[in-house]
Amino acid sequence: MVVISNKAIRLFGEKYKNGKEAVGNWYYIMQQLDCANYHELKTVFNSVDAIGNDLYVFNIKGNSYRIITRIIFKTRTVFIKFIGTHTQYEKINIKEL
Repeated sequence: MVVISNKAIRLFGEKYKNGKEAVGNWYYIMQQLDCANYHELKTVFNSVDAIGNDLYVFNIKGNSYRIITRIIFKTRTVFIKFIGTHTQYEKINIKEL
């Protein structure tokens, strides 16, 4: 899968040093995947949830962090829409992503 954008991951890692490795691992695994649908993605990331409108939430590092992505399975493209703490996630409006 093509993950857009590495910049978001880099900026997150600069701000949250204790989450950098976990998010980096997520990024590496996502790049290696070739999932055709949510069911296939769920077999790799058990904690991923579909939240509608092609958006998916990943729990990272024991649910300390969240990544929201828009995944277009047909083109195997992952757009990072949000990376942050669980507390920050609770404050965002999903409809604005």
